Amino acid sequence: MGEKKGNIYGLFPMVLFIIIYLGNGIITKNFKSMPVEVAFLLSGVVALCLNKKIKFQEKVDIFCKGGGNPNIILMCLIFILAGAFSQVSKDMNAVSSVVNFGLSIFPSRVLIVALFLISCFVSLSIGTSVGTIVALTPIAIGLSEQSGNPLGMCCAAVLGGAMFGDNLSIISDTTIVATKTQGCEMKDKFKANFKLLIIPSLMTILMFYLMGESSSSEITSKIYEYDIIKMVPYILVLISALSGMNVFIVLIFGITISGGIGLYLNDLTLETLIQSISTGIQGTGKIIIIVIIVGGIIELVKLNGGIDYLIYVIKSKVKKKRDAELWIGILVLVIDICVGNNTIAIVSAGPIAKEISNEYELEPKIVASILDTFSAGVQGILPYSNPMLAILGIATSLSAFDIIIFNYYSIFMIITTFIAIFIRSFTINKTKVLSEV
Repeated sequence: MGEKKGNIYGLFPMVLFIIIYLGNGIITKNFKSMPVEVAFLLSGVVALCLNKKIKFQEKVDIFCKGGGNPNIILMCLIFILAGAFSQVSKDMNAVSSVVNFGLSIFPSRVLIVALFLISCFVSLSIGTSVGTIVALTPIAIGLSEQSGNPLGMCCAAVLGGAMFGDNLSIISDTTIVATKTQGCEMKDKFKANFKLLIIPSLMTILMFYLMGESSSSEITSKIYEYDIIKMVPYILVLISALSGMNVFIVLIFGITISGGIGLYLNDLTLETLIQSISTGIQGTGKIIIIVIIVGGIIELVKLNGGIDYLIYVIKSKVKKKRDAELWIGILVLVIDICVGNNTIAIVSAGPIAKEISNEYELEPKIVASILDTFSAGVQGILPYSNPMLAILGIATSLSAFDIIIFNYYSIFMIITTFIAIFIRSFTINKTKVLSEV
């Protein structure tokens, strides 16, 4: 039986999405003018109209099967719990305590470094780059005004740190999607990713230390109020996740601890706690809608031979595992550049990466790490990515280029990931040779 070559026309719904979303943004010069869920919905409708050989109702059933895939539903449930935990922790002032604690312990000379590290920890804790940016960008503006450091550098420190945690956090939607599409444990992906990010993180710290200016006494003498007990939920959630505890239990545990501390300290009442959980759940609505629609589209793309075509093309260029890993990285990077959203890029590339991974017997945790790292890296240097737009919406005097030139972390992350793939390939081949001797 010959190898499936697939059908390039099966990819039309995904290409159409890129044309609608990216084309509209270029023409209007406003990437927010076309909501991504609307662009995907239009693509989904077109996908249902393709392939006249199959009855429309049958295609609807296939679409629903894709959108209701157990992995998709599992992701949605985790999104709901993660949203609730993040909102409850925010409303009981845990984020401000983490930020102020960090600012209070770092000396003047390393405040830009401190801003980067605090951003790393906050994003790692709350699992969202945009939430971190909204919390820390006003502080970055104040530090720039009072210390003489370029505002673009201060904002780049926040953006780089935000992408660090967005990439690593066990409650980040990108981590959830990457691990679930590849079928690996979050703790395994975390460990693989962490090793990958040590070098770019240290290089970024060094660059910010060398480039930063000493801050004025006005900043260093300021008293930052924080409460250690409010940081406990984040620490416990991180430890529980890394210990291998089921993610549902971790998040329910986190919500319970955050809510309990909020009630104990009178930051929350029972009514406001319930409202906070509700707000967090509602905030996940958009990403859940997108994931379900994309799941349906991918199933139809697969039915029409689009996935088989992509795999065939990639396989024709792949000679060994290293090539497969590189093409998976390039695939998610290109999709991310087109759509400007790393979660959507991973949702779109994940099923294709899984097929390639199975074919070449790649490690699921490595593939999940590649997907998440490449997509997170490009987010920091895209002028129209959600994190970049969030910063520019607060630091209105800046252009994207003012930030990109100082965003060492995102640049180092992409370069390091490419190098790591080649090093892994060399190490694996060397081990094989030694085992055969």
